[in-house]
Amino acid sequence: MMKFRFRRQGNDPQREKIKQDLFAFNKTVEHGFPNQPSALAYDPKLQLMAIGTKSGAIKVYGAPGVEFTGLHKETAAVTQIHFLHGQGRLLSLLDDNTLHMWEVGQRDGSSYLEEVGNFTLPGRPGIESASATRVTVLQLKLTCDLLSIGTEGGGVHFLELPSLTLMDKSLFQDEIMQSVPEEYKCGKSLGPVESLQEHPQNPDKILIGYSRGLVVLWDLNTRHVDNLFLGKQLESLVWERTGKSFVSSHSDGGYMVWAVDSSTPCTHQPVSSTIPYGPFPCKAVNKILWRTTESGAPLVLFSGGMPRASFGDRHCLTILQDSSHVTLDFTSRVIDFFTIHCTDKCKDFDDPTALVVLLEEELVVIDLQTSGWPTIPSPYLAPLHSSAITCSYHISNVPPKLWERVISAGQQQGSLQTHTNWPICGGKNLAPDPKHQELLLTGHEDGTIRFWDASGVSLKPLYKLSTANIFQTDCDHNDSLTQAGEEEWPPFRKVGCFDPYSDDPRLGIQKICLCKYSGKLVVAGTAGQVIVMYLSDEKSEHMIDVATVDLLQDREGFTWKGHDRLPPKTGSVAFAPGFQPVVLVQCMPPAAVTAVTLHAEWNLIAFGTSHGFGLFDYRRRSPVLARCTLHPNDSLAMEGPLSRVKSLKKSLRQSFRRIRKSRVSGKKRVVVNSPTSKVQEANAQLAEQDAEVTPVQRRIEPRSADDSLSGVVRCLCFADTFLRDGTHHGPTMWAGTNSGCVYAYALDVPSQEKFSEQSVEALLGKEIQLMHRAPVVSIGVLDGRGNPLPEPYEVSRDLAKAPDMQGSHSVLIASEEQFKVFMLPKVSAKTKFKLTAHEGCRVRKVALANFTSVSSDEYSENGLVCLTNLGDIHIFSIPALRPQVRYDCIRKEDISGIASCVFTKTGQGFYLISPSEYERFSLSARVITEPLCQVDMERPREPTVPEENTALQPQANGTHKTQSTGENKSLGEAEGVLDEMQSALSSPALDSPNSSADLTLDTTGELTVEDVKDFLVTVDEVENNLRNITEEDGRSPGILIN
Repeated sequence: MMKFRFRRQGNDPQREKIKQDLFAFNKTVEHGFPNQPSALAYDPKLQLMAIGTKSGAIKVYGAPGVEFTGLHKETAAVTQIHFLHGQGRLLSLLDDNTLHMWEVGQRDGSSYLEEVGNFTLPGRPGIESASATRVTVLQLKLTCDLLSIGTEGGGVHFLELPSLTLMDKSLFQDEIMQSVPEEYKCGKSLGPVESLQEHPQNPDKILIGYSRGLVVLWDLNTRHVDNLFLGKQLESLVWERTGKSFVSSHSDGGYMVWAVDSSTPCTHQPVSSTIPYGPFPCKAVNKILWRTTESGAPLVLFSGGMPRASFGDRHCLTILQDSSHVTLDFTSRVIDFFTIHCTDKCKDFDDPTALVVLLEEELVVIDLQTSGWPTIPSPYLAPLHSSAITCSYHISNVPPKLWERVISAGQQQGSLQTHTNWPICGGKNLAPDPKHQELLLTGHEDGTIRFWDASGVSLKPLYKLSTANIFQTDCDHNDSLTQAGEEEWPPFRKVGCFDPYSDDPRLGIQKICLCKYSGKLVVAGTAGQVIVMYLSDEKSEHMIDVATVDLLQDREGFTWKGHDRLPPKTGSVAFAPGFQPVVLVQCMPPAAVTAVTLHAEWNLIAFGTSHGFGLFDYRRRSPVLARCTLHPNDSLAMEGPLSRVKSLKKSLRQSFRRIRKSRVSGKKRVVVNSPTSKVQEANAQLAEQDAEVTPVQRRIEPRSADDSLSGVVRCLCFADTFLRDGTHHGPTMWAGTNSGCVYAYALDVPSQEKFSEQSVEALLGKEIQLMHRAPVVSIGVLDGRGNPLPEPYEVSRDLAKAPDMQGSHSVLIASEEQFKVFMLPKVSAKTKFKLTAHEGCRVRKVALANFTSVSSDEYSENGLVCLTNLGDIHIFSIPALRPQVRYDCIRKEDISGIASCVFTKTGQGFYLISPSEYERFSLSARVITEPLCQVDMERPREPTVPEENTALQPQANGTHKTQSTGENKSLGEAEGVLDEMQSALSSPALDSPNSSADLTLDTTGELTVEDVKDFLVTVDEVENNLRNITEEDGRSPGILIN
């Protein structure tokens, strides 16, 4: 018998084929707002937007569902992005001073983003002024065949596109200085190039702005200065559409309008000069846009410029037109912005339709066509972290009626939003419409619950629910955006929804449970509040019933040292259409709720904290049960999450006690008369069988019974099953704790007709103590066929097959260390799988999911999905608990990602990869939600790239960068020592991928100052050398074509 138990089964080819049809791991899409955005670009022809991040990612967005991502091999921040309009190409500049060319490619009928080349502006290694060639600004010609590059040294260089070839027409400051009046020179340099702008009517002319204030109109063909404009310290430039004037913004908070007249080559005075928020000192106007309109006055948009003393800490963008003046006040820093306007040269006006503002924490789009300039709701890129996410809950296969009611409630909330179509609408979404609607609910630190459409690639916000308005707090929780008063100056208007500050940490949402058939919602918070809500289509004003449940049950010796409860409002409260609170159940002590569940058919909710669990009849507004789970030594449970009185001495004592107990060998004596003796006997038998453990397993040490926080209730569930005997089934409630204890209660629930007359009664049926006292993560009851029981109302409404009540039921208990199936009603152990037998692996998240085969709609299997503390996912068959597949999903160091993971019932999952982004993944070979889109573009025929530029050496994990000879050549390099080092670095031996040499561009690492002092030159000499070089020497063949 034992031989059969441990016999290893060979791989069954037929079973392997079935597993391939059922299971497949894919990370499919990232939902939410990119973490730490750093650059923005827009292609008006393809109507695509690109966002670059500090981690080196580029994300391209079009119409909802159209998105693709590229990741630089280097982990450097993206500082600028520029589209080659209409070509499906874009250029990125990283803060390591490298340029990268990206292309939208086609594969299997859908589009993707790939890097096709890179370029580094040649500089001279080993000189002090390496920053002279640091790129400050890029400007693409409208024809997209030439890129102008401004540098910190004041030089302007030109690249041929798309080949990324350096041209022999660089422009340097000394050439410009020849045309500057003597009184302006003052022996100073012009400073870095701050702005480059192509002439809107004459593409051969370019406007160059230097940091010190000089602006030059340069003719590329004649290499001549057409006009000079002498201004103040410069921040940005923008042309007026006709090319007859331009606008400059400055560091003093003002902007100037300059007339471009060929008869006055040197202009000292602008046409107009304005400091909008003067006369007191103001911050710099970082960027300005000037857009002409057919209706008359131009539209002026600029960021910054706030009065330094009063509002220097505000993040603002100003819109000016005639007498209309609005100061958009954001809660995070403005990264960049652009307008969507007419770019047709045949038209006379810009006529902007929308303003797109990229902020550090969100994207805001303003409708410029509607009076008042309202915001346009975003179908994607919503800031998930508008308040920090504290929990999440997923609902699959949402009924159409609930879906429509939630959307309707959300639409009535957008009072300051326009219903203009989303302006960024490029590309085609090829993904089929979802067969079923999915909801993702996120609970937040400020007491709000947000409902998201998770059916497709775009995570769209549907509805926002706040719980703060039922409590008495210090601040007014008015969710509507308040308009500025008429007399206020500047005329601020709060825009955006990112608001990370919570007025009271006790408001934080900890647990959510929603019945999708009845529209009943339960949310539980940090201060022991459990709120029952009903979905209503009408607004209402009513009082909320409040009930208090004492979970300590008058137990002596415990004093709560944590936060107080949130005081509820006493009078009537007005509620908008949507989910409206009807009952507030307050747990005492007011510790954070750790588990909650709802059974709408029985009108019951169950909730648990670190002190115990309770059962509440929300229809009769009466408590049914309260059970304290505290151990006598559970002092830490009385301190609360917001208390800072946890004792270091106490934790050390606990640790040493655990170490001592783990060294004590021998089995515990079973008390025959105890109610759990049968369970312990069964556990002991299984433990004896485990004496012959396989080599990869290790014995799990039992935990101490007096571990701190052992009374924390980890999971709760309702089930209609056999608990009293094997012939009569009925309602039951199950609770699992941190100490490995499971409580099973038989419930006497009256019929629907007698609900108002009779009360629900609960009787303890079973109490199970797991031998190793590992925390119970999940409990699930399986029917006679081994399938999970259906949800409330599913059977009565003919939405699911009735469970098998003929065969014996079983209960699946998942602890942090192992899974165990017990037969009901005797609670005899049937089978188990010890996951912690694999070194250091503990269960973190568990769910039951249904997997449908890709080969046949008719075939599906239920599986137990488990996420461990190592970030890997295991799938087991149920009820046999046979391992099926294992996938690496999350980095084991990413503790917040593991803690935030939520599984769906169809084999998908979500976890946070940053405070603002969910990574979506699929474990099912059939159910996959991923971008499937196409971008149509016309790309000009490209010149043939020289063969030496296309050679690629193998790269080891993106860390070994091969350098071609051209990349190691510097312009105007000296003879002697540097020559020898260059030839050594470009030798065939070191270019070999098998070489272990560490190749870098810093060739002076082993030299002293004495060795190279003869080669050190000034910035001006470097720029002169760079200007005089031949085209052959200046071309860098170091373009990597992937």
